[in-house]
Amino acid sequence: MYQRGMSLIQLLLTLVIVAITAQIASPAYNALIEQQRRQVIAEQLASSLRNARAEALLRHQYVVVHAREEDWSRGWRTILDLNGRGHLDKSNPVLVERQASARIPIAGNAPVKHYVRFSPLGEPLLSGGAFQAGTLHVCQARTGQSHYQVVLAKSGRISLRSDQAAQALCAAT
Repeated sequence: MYQRGMSLIQLLLTLVIVAITAQIASPAYNALIEQQRRQVIAEQLASSLRNARAEALLRHQYVVVHAREEDWSRGWRTILDLNGRGHLDKSNPVLVERQASARIPIAGNAPVKHYVRFSPLGEPLLSGGAFQAGTLHVCQARTGQSHYQVVLAKSGRISLRSDQAAQALCAAT
């Protein structure tokens, strides 16, 4: 009698091959997913800063983008700075709020460590009135490397770079 189908040994051998392949491919897949998350977070942060600058220009008011709980990795808020106290004044209206779903480390150098403030002319200014420029690094948690950089120029221009380099700020997060 002619038989169609697989024997039990053939089926088990196929399952073993699939299991081994999944074990080998899983770390690479996880690394790819983490890379995609870092890229998306970097793009969202750059977009939020660009939108905040545009809001400042359109409304002719100060607009602040600040890290939630003093940590960019937890997300950020875009607010109107009505009285000059920035995110310290809880009565300032929130325009946009972004809450981070995945804990991707983000570290900023001193001028942009906790907030970015745009003047009515679209210039980034610190609370004291000095110009504000700096870099926010989107980091890889395990290696302490910066994979994406959101760069704020003195003119207010926001650029997104994808240079992979060791970064002391990333190692500290």
